[in-house]
Formats: sequence, structure tokens, C-alpha cells
Amino acid sequence: MPIVAQKPILISGAGLSSLLLARSLLRTSIPFLIFERDSSISFRAQGYRLRLSSEGLDAIESVLGPDEFQKFWDKCGKTGGSGFAAIDVITGSKISATAKDGDPDKAGNERSQLPPETLASRDGKIVGISRGDMRKFFLSGCQPFIHWSHHVTSYELTSSGVCAVFADGSKSAEGEMLIGGDGIYSKIATQLSQGKLKVYDTGARGIHGQAPTTAFKGLGEGVWRLTDNSNPNGKIFVITNIRPGDMDDPNVQFGWTMGAQPGVIKAPNDDHSLIGIPAAEIAKALTASWHPRLKPLFEEMTESEAAFWKITCSTPSGVPEWRNEPRVTVIGDAAHSMTPAGGIGANTAVRDSALLGRLLAEAGGYKIGLTATYEREMRVYAGEAVKTSYGLAKAQFGVDIDENSETV
Repeated sequence: MPIVAQKPILISGAGLSSLLLARSLLRTSIPFLIFERDSSISFRAQGYRLRLSSEGLDAIESVLGPDEFQKFWDKCGKTGGSGFAAIDVITGSKISATAKDGDPDKAGNERSQLPPETLASRDGKIVGISRGDMRKFFLSGCQPFIHWSHHVTSYELTSSGVCAVFADGSKSAEGEMLIGGDGIYSKIATQLSQGKLKVYDTGARGIHGQAPTTAFKGLGEGVWRLTDNSNPNGKIFVITNIRPGDMDDPNVQFGWTMGAQPGVIKAPNDDHSLIGIPAAEIAKALTASWHPRLKPLFEEMTESEAAFWKITCSTPSGVPEWRNEPRVTVIGDAAHSMTPAGGIGANTAVRDSALLGRLLAEAGGYKIGLTATYEREMRVYAGEAVKTSYGLAKAQFGVDIDENSETV
């Protein structure tokens, strides 16, 4: 009797969670295909530096194995210290924890209901890596199985599998399963959950930027939160992670992430896909009155790498339940979009990859009940993460959403 070839696991999107899941499948020899709407990995700006939690590092290590994880670990930056140091951007001096969020009583009440932010994750260090570098590392070995310029807009179940449907109406080969890892605008998530998975626009906006490490020498090593309460339109903050060893090398760059209360940062024509000079000019204008020790971060920024971003969040009460489909599920931002507060989103996404990859490895591929098991476990940790992320964002920069808020 002839052996029937195992059909591939289909993955929509080539972001962090999708690529780490692919690495898990690659390691266990389970066939897969990835469909990505962009034309290449360098098609768009790759975003800011990610801070990796203990849970995130554990998830990545479980997927990569000891040898590959050591290579990944070596690419990560390690910063000393265990918490944020806050700086008043006008005076350039450190400010107290109670003063840094504008209204001490309100901030204190919000924060008292949330777990403390723990930055150090291994060896007493704060571990970070740029999103672009992390994505390139996870991509290694997966290139032959990626179909670029393939935008998945829906799926069709068959009698023995599932097909991805693309924007031009064509369909993929039949797969055993389809995994939606295609971010906050995921059409897979909308179809699967019948609209129960929602991503809300918090109204807050931000800008990512980067500059040569020499521009950061006025700050020195540490994780810094720069807070500007003087803007008449609302509070502005910048977070940056400055690791030692590179501050004298102008060929190395550090990144920073700027965010603000709703209404402060406005992209031209509300187009948040713009990158480069429009974003750079707004960042420079907003920081024009900042202290000289901070100005180089913006005056010396690499303008071409500046990018706007929209701060979104899934339902703050947690990940909703939907009718399980055995052959389709979602991971990462498609399942649980989070604000940047607390640096929780990417760490939760890689936990999805590790969990789903482990379940597939144990089953040798698709089996009935696998997606139900994954979703049940995912909702526990991801639901808590969404609530924490939203609570921190509400306290830090005044977002406020409910079930009636605008969705993306």
C-alpha cells in the first residue's frame, strides 16, 4: 500500500510567532508552508527593540533547543539593573515614581491593582533584541517554505483538510491545518471567531526611532523612561534600553519608542504606514524643548528608520471564546493584541508558538482536539497578559476603551 505524504501545516503571516512556530515544525520534521503578504522580510520597518521576559526566553529556548538558543542568546543585548529609571525631559534629572505618571493618586490606584513590572529575566540582566534581528534569526532554515506576496484573506474547509484563500481569489494547496499568525488585521481571526476576536484602537499613537549609540552617551546604561508632562495636548513618553559595550561605536544603533496620550501624535492623513521623514520630523518637533542630554536621540536619529505605530488592544477582559474549529486556530497578535506597556505582547506570542509547536510535535502533526487544547491553555496566560497590558497602559498614558470603542 503506497505511503500518503503528510499534508503541510499552513501558516498565514511571517511575523515572530509564525516563524518561531515554523522553527518548531522544522525541528520535528512536520511539513509546513508560510504565506506572507509582504514581498520580502525587508519590505517594511521592523519596529522597536523587544524586552524578553523569563517566560518568553523559556518559550524560545524550548523551541530552538540548546545549540540554536545559545546562538540566539549571543545576539541578545544584556543590560544591568532591575527596573526603570525615569527622567524629566525638561530638567534632565531623575524623577520619583509617584511623579512620573502625572496624577500620583490616579496612577497609584491603577498600579496597585497590577503586578509589578519585572524587567530582569536572566542572570540579573534585562535581555533585549530588536524585532528585526529576532525575526531574521527565526527565519533561518524556513526560507524555502515561505511564499512572499501571498495575502491570505480567508480559508475554506475541505473534507480532509483546509485551504488558504488569497486576495486574488486563488487558493493554496490543501493543508492539514491553518494557523493565523497574521497580526491585528487577521482575516483568519475574524472568520474563525465570527467577529468575537476584536482589536480596539486606543486612540494613542507612537513613533519608533533609532540613532547611533553615541547619541545615548548622555544617558548611559539602563532602561530609561523619559516623561514629558509639559505638552499642552497630553503626556509624551519615550522608553529606551541602553546596554553597555556599544556606546563608543557610531556604527551600532540603539532604538527608542515614543508614545503619547490620544491626540498628541498625529500621522499625516492618519496614515500609520508612513515611514521615514514624516515620522522623524514629528518626533523632533515634539522633543524640541527637551534637555540637551536627551536631544541627540532625536537630532541624530536615522530618519529613514522612523515609523509611526497605532496603539491597539484586544478585549481588556481577556481572550474571548469562540466555537472551536479543529483545523484552524490563531497565534500572536491575531489572537491577542496588546499595548506596548510592560513589554508583554511579543513574549506572549512566542509562548503561543512554543505551546502549539509542542502539541503538534507530540501528536506528530494534526489531530482532532489539538486546537481546542491549545486554545484552552492559551486563553489562561494570554487573557491575563492582555488585562495587565491594558491596565498598565491606562495608568501610564491614559487610554480608556470598552466594548463600544472603535475597532481597527
